[in-house]
Amino acid sequence: MKPIRTLLSSSALLIALLLTGCNQSTSDEKGGAGSKKLVIGATMLSMQNEFIVNVHDEIEKKATADGVELITVDAEHSPLKQVEQVESFIAQKVDAIIMNPCEVEASSPAVAKALAANIPIINVNSETSAKPSAFVGSDDVESGRMAMKFIADKLNGKGNVVMIHGYMGQAAQIKREQGAREVLKQYPGLKLLAHQTGEWDRAKAMSLTENWIQSYGSQINAVFAHNDEMGLGAAKALTDAGMKDKVIVVSIDGIPDALQGVKKGALDATIFQNAEQQGSKAIETAIKAAKGEAYEKQTLIPFQLVTKANLSSFLKP
Repeated sequence: MKPIRTLLSSSALLIALLLTGCNQSTSDEKGGAGSKKLVIGATMLSMQNEFIVNVHDEIEKKATADGVELITVDAEHSPLKQVEQVESFIAQKVDAIIMNPCEVEASSPAVAKALAANIPIINVNSETSAKPSAFVGSDDVESGRMAMKFIADKLNGKGNVVMIHGYMGQAAQIKREQGAREVLKQYPGLKLLAHQTGEWDRAKAMSLTENWIQSYGSQINAVFAHNDEMGLGAAKALTDAGMKDKVIVVSIDGIPDALQGVKKGALDATIFQNAEQQGSKAIETAIKAAKGEAYEKQTLIPFQLVTKANLSSFLKP
């Protein structure tokens, strides 16, 4: 019987070794405990928006450089879709989530769901009422103040202004309006003639401005657009009507088209928002959070006023 026992023991040992090998192989395929490849999900407001694409490009570039798997989805301006996308990331058990919120309130459930699942969520560029793990962006109130202060100075504190909003209910729209209205209160001679949403869209802003030209004509002294796409649309409408030389146009973001617009005189100024820094800081923060390392809970990148006087500092060679 002894040989039989020895045979059984040898078989058991062989099976144990095989199982250990399988388990080790599985662990190696996943990268092992210390080298597991991080997976980060990113849901972006709209991949049709040039500034948002610029933010995402930097996120993607740094993720690739750091060996991070990035899963990007386009919320297409829909907070409902964005919440569903975050739910999908949670089901996929990603290590962290970067969210470029569609709306302050309607995108907030996504934050709550991620935190309930113990997955760090970093808001980039825009905010939610629900507090995420971290926020990376700029102070949109500041940009609204800068734009309206430029207009006030150019008009010597007197004149009529029209304001083109972004998507109503989004943090940038709310805060840029807030900053602009703070400055308007300081200048009794400045009147807000009309204001309406252009939904961040160049064509819609152009059409809206055409309607205002029909209604108000030469009464319009300045246009403040919440982003460059809309500012360029407004400038085109004013140019077509032969009014651009008499109307100041200021917008926000400092996208390449807007910088060229300042150079050619279509825009009098743009407020530069650093897409590259926002994107790189967002992915950097997400990686640290996923690894359980210390990270900044809020990173604010300053806006900068761009006019013909300092344009050369912003134009890429």
